[in-house]
Amino acid sequence: METSSRIYPNVHIGKDVQIGDFVILGHPPRGAEPGELPTVIGDHCIIRSHTVIYAGSRLGNNVQTGHGVTIREHSTTGDDVSIGSGTAIEHYVTIGNNVRFHGQNVIGEYTVIEDDCWIGPHVSITNVLHPRCPKAKKCIKGATLKRGAKVGANATLIPGITIGEMALVGAGSVVVEDVPPRTVVVGNPARVIKRIEDLECPFGLVEHPYEPD
Repeated sequence: METSSRIYPNVHIGKDVQIGDFVILGHPPRGAEPGELPTVIGDHCIIRSHTVIYAGSRLGNNVQTGHGVTIREHSTTGDDVSIGSGTAIEHYVTIGNNVRFHGQNVIGEYTVIEDDCWIGPHVSITNVLHPRCPKAKKCIKGATLKRGAKVGANATLIPGITIGEMALVGAGSVVVEDVPPRTVVVGNPARVIKRIEDLECPFGLVEHPYEPD
């Protein structure tokens, strides 16, 4: 544990946790006193330099953060989660087990990401349809990614939509409505073009490239 890091009161750190330089754990959110909200870091986590984890958040076991990650208050992760460098996870986000964020992601408040999902680089998940509306805070709602969903690089998901189980969102797509399970969507706005069973590996290495092990 590096002396250059700051650990606030009421931070509970599990076994064999690695903490890099200039990490802040348990940063109090607005309106909370230092140590008022518990912060939990599970066993065998790796928290790399310049990560900031706000008070009230809980990380499972074997969670890794890249450099410069921010995790806001009241967010939770399961086990075996990888959060790539530069990713911002806002408050009240729920993340399951074995989820991968490639990096430079923005994950809006109240997003729900189930087990085995994969989020490509520069993906944005939004949560407010009309940001300047005086009632905007009353209708904040993030997207829901069901088990095994995958979202390609630079895609944008609008608030409140659901990406179905094992669905694949193509790179650069803008998703404005729910995506059915096991489908592939591309474009702006994104449209279904096929099912994942129809995908083929261009290198002939596997028969079904998007099926889980």
